[in-house]
Amino acid sequence: MSSVASPVIPKPVIFSPTKSGTRSPLARLLSNELRGDVLFDSASRGRYSTDASIYQITPIGVVVPHDQADVLRALDIARDQKVAVLSRGAGTSQCGQTVGEALIIDNSRWLCNVVDFDQHARTVTVEPGIVLDHLNAWLKPYGLWFPVDVSTSAQCTIGGMTGNNSCGSRSIEYGNMVHNVLGIDAVLADGTQAHFGSLKEPVQGTRLTEILETLKTIATRERGELAERIPKVLRRVAGYNIDLFDCQNPRAYTDDGFANLSHLLVGSEGTLAYSRQITLKLSPLPEHKTLGVVNFQSFYKAMETTQHIVKLKPTAVELVDRTMIDLAMENPSFRPVIEKALVGSPAAILLVEFAGQDQAALIQKLDELDVLMSDLGLPNCVVKMPEAKAQKALWDVRKAGLNIMMSMKGDGKPVSFVEDCAVPLEHLADYTSRLTEVFNRYGTEGTWYAHASVGTLHVRPILDMRREGAAQMRAIAEETAALVREYKGALSGEHGDGLCRGEWVSWQYGPRIHQAFAEIKNLFDPENRFSPNKMIHPPKMDDRSNFRFAPGYTVASTPTALDWSAWNVLRDPMTGVETAPGTGVDASGGLASAIEMCNNNGHCRKFDAGTMCPSYRITKDEQHLTRGRANTLRLALSGQLGTEGLASPEVKETLDLCVSCKGCKRDCPTGVDMAKMKIEARAAWAGRHGTSLREKLVAYMPRYAGLASRVGGLLSALEHTPVLGAMTKRALGLATERSLPRFKTSFLGQHSEQTPTPSVSGREVLLFVDTFNNYIDTQNALAAQQVLQAAGYTVHLNQRPGERPLCCGRTFLSAGLVDQAKAEARRTLDALVPFVKRGVAIVGLEPSCLLTLRDEFLDYGYGEEAKLLAQHAYLFEEFLVKEHKAGRCTLNLKPIETNTAMLHGHCHQKAFDALTPVQTVLSWIPDLKVSTIESSCCGMAGSFGYEAEHHAASMAMAEMSLLPAIRQRAAGTVVVADGTSCRHQIQDGADTEATHTAVLLAQALK
Repeated sequence: MSSVASPVIPKPVIFSPTKSGTRSPLARLLSNELRGDVLFDSASRGRYSTDASIYQITPIGVVVPHDQADVLRALDIARDQKVAVLSRGAGTSQCGQTVGEALIIDNSRWLCNVVDFDQHARTVTVEPGIVLDHLNAWLKPYGLWFPVDVSTSAQCTIGGMTGNNSCGSRSIEYGNMVHNVLGIDAVLADGTQAHFGSLKEPVQGTRLTEILETLKTIATRERGELAERIPKVLRRVAGYNIDLFDCQNPRAYTDDGFANLSHLLVGSEGTLAYSRQITLKLSPLPEHKTLGVVNFQSFYKAMETTQHIVKLKPTAVELVDRTMIDLAMENPSFRPVIEKALVGSPAAILLVEFAGQDQAALIQKLDELDVLMSDLGLPNCVVKMPEAKAQKALWDVRKAGLNIMMSMKGDGKPVSFVEDCAVPLEHLADYTSRLTEVFNRYGTEGTWYAHASVGTLHVRPILDMRREGAAQMRAIAEETAALVREYKGALSGEHGDGLCRGEWVSWQYGPRIHQAFAEIKNLFDPENRFSPNKMIHPPKMDDRSNFRFAPGYTVASTPTALDWSAWNVLRDPMTGVETAPGTGVDASGGLASAIEMCNNNGHCRKFDAGTMCPSYRITKDEQHLTRGRANTLRLALSGQLGTEGLASPEVKETLDLCVSCKGCKRDCPTGVDMAKMKIEARAAWAGRHGTSLREKLVAYMPRYAGLASRVGGLLSALEHTPVLGAMTKRALGLATERSLPRFKTSFLGQHSEQTPTPSVSGREVLLFVDTFNNYIDTQNALAAQQVLQAAGYTVHLNQRPGERPLCCGRTFLSAGLVDQAKAEARRTLDALVPFVKRGVAIVGLEPSCLLTLRDEFLDYGYGEEAKLLAQHAYLFEEFLVKEHKAGRCTLNLKPIETNTAMLHGHCHQKAFDALTPVQTVLSWIPDLKVSTIESSCCGMAGSFGYEAEHHAASMAMAEMSLLPAIRQRAAGTVVVADGTSCRHQIQDGADTEATHTAVLLAQALK
């Protein structure tokens, strides 16, 4: 084994340990001795009081250890102080495993290293906080992977997967965590450090010997009961794996046939020990995969057929039912993907995957699947997908299944509590049919998806957990348990026990085995300090005092600055039909409903693609995560952080690094739009605390930009005057490292009085020249005007002689001055609606400004006029592509001086799926090869990057991928960026002048 570095594992860029709420003796002790974060304030504890379950329990405090020494010292202090401890990774547990009244140790920020790796032996040792996708990215160059591929692979940690005994889509081929863990280095409750591994070698240490001998005694004593009670299914993850240690009949999960002591810790949910390092068995990456999508006109038939399909030895058989298909069809990103997989209008589809080293053999497997389905009376129902790209796209839809389902609006939500019961395949069809009848008896319905191959289907009935949901949950759980027992299945097949199913462990295994579990818990943890009251002495699953929406949960009815009524919807749990809100629904209720759409699934923790969430990527801090922010807002609105609500300092602090990139609007599966929520919070803060001079300077810039343009030279001279320029910036709270924008003569001022030349075609367009392109980057407006005229359009401008230019009002929104933003919107609507009513498109250059017309304008209460404008508002490239497809726009272009370009997309372009048109129009330039930089937010984000306290964070965001890519570009490569802020960041950070797409097109005009 060799020690290795792990450079590709994402680490925080910014490290400034937080010691908050440290007035308690425990907090002071921890703060004095730990390098990492010590969080005992109410907001931090509130953020860690929930996971992806329905539960909420406020912890004693939170420790985010910086290294292993921090962990050991924290455990020592907790033991000395008799404090309970709870280990946590991504906080995505669905049964409440990672919440509790304890000192939480968050492993996910720093404890994410690869410790040892042996390529020949195919083993790797990792710290518990490493994310599965990050590990597999690290392993890929070696041709290996860790194959327990759960759908939350982009955020779940190996420690959490080990604690839950996670499974994944391909468990039929690779097994569960317990089949793939080789050893665990753990810390016991008394402080003993021990290695739990294969019993092929003698155990080391008196404490470990005592544990092993006691386990053998218990397992041998309960041999008959274990044989009778343990379900004979692959997916059973409840309780402790004590059947491994029956000396006469060991159920070994390892290749060498010996029991492995670490497998007792796998699935123990942190109740027995703290897992410090985990050694994993790796598998070769399959060179090829094929996918067959089997379409069924009957859900029952799909379930009945699964037992026959698995005989073909697939690596996965995954279900997507009709409800999930319909929800995917409503998502513009998923619709084209799911459509390619369908034959007609099926009631369900099964994704059947084959993997291996021989592509021809795998294609033959698809043919065998086709023949099998014909033999079963279902000809022509298989859609074959041998191409890797198409397979990945469809698997992404399947992996998003839970999150698609959770995107339902309203108080009724799909609830996880009988989600992963496992039954033998021969009973799967009858089980699902009868369970559907149970749901119907209680006035609800469930959506089915996931692991048909192993008889574990995820299903969540829609319940309102604020009201009658708890009683319904109990009744449904009891009837489901009876069904599972009848079919000799497992009530907990994948997601563990936690608070939700802890009480059912005794039901599953009976009193004798449950008592044996209690003996084991006492053997490891006699003081009951590790994850107490989980599995042993758990609360009732429907104890409402532990619910997120506990009795007495209310949201104060307060006015809101924006219209949130769209979130006040009612949904029929049987039909899924949404009904419009009635009159008199208060806006704050809609805001609360929008915030509560966050179900803590943790999808915002991903690092691999998209824009969400740039501030989390540089900090790995729960506070600066979309989920952490949503939780803070929910706590504030419900009075759990005091009486100030959204105007509280806690809310302001947690939104401090939010750059309003709108990445969450697109990437969050449940549609949490934190940028819009930040506007509401900023408005509340401004209403109570006022606005600073710096905020006013930014907000009112469109009003004074005309004056600034007339003294632009003087302002520039002031900035570059030694000492005086820096003093001025410091006085205003601006970063001295930043160059300030240089104001120029107004483009509109020079052109607004010109009468547009009518085009031969008679086509018209209105060029919406925003403040930045009017006064700072005027060359962009001129280029756009030239291109549109060359394309045959009469170009109108958004300023009439003698009037102030129209403005989107976004700068006011950034300061929370929503009334002023609304006033600008009203002016804009009054001026532009007459144009759009006669079919004239509104075309803009600055993504954040133009897209405000399509987004925030709809939240001001301006009704149909705002909708009409939004329908006719296009970014420059969007308009050209639309008109080109309609045959109305042809540009005669020639090659430009360079033949290579790098494109950086503005966050709002990505959020509104408006980057593809940019790529399209650039492809029209002959001989130009364009590559797109895979970047998140550039970090400038309007005024954010100018602010002194945010300069370091701004640059850290840019340095993640954008600036390094630009510095490494080939000579002569032009950088393209449509966003004013993006271009300024690139100039400051890489000393490179970026160009707007319109300028390149103008250069290419013949």
